[in-house]
Amino acid sequence: MSKQIFCEYYKRDLDQMERPPYPGSLGERIHLNISKEAWDLWLQHQTMLINENRLSMVDPSARSYLQNEMIKFLFEGGSEKPKEYIPPTE
Repeated sequence: MSKQIFCEYYKRDLDQMERPPYPGSLGERIHLNISKEAWDLWLQHQTMLINENRLSMVDPSARSYLQNEMIKFLFEGGSEKPKEYIPPTE
């Protein structure tokens, strides 16, 4: 059974991830304060940012951009979508 934490993203108790999903102190902060559900939502948003902005993960500036967007998304109320982004239709 997963441990419950107060998720800062959803503002309620949810399941904690099994281990930090990111290296360093930021990874620990995410592990202690962000639920599995919120992390999964971030991964979807991150994929959209990579694709829409045509980011290369070998580029240090792209990785820095994504880290900043991750902090905004998880802890500061949201990350903006690219202006040209059109959500997929079902």
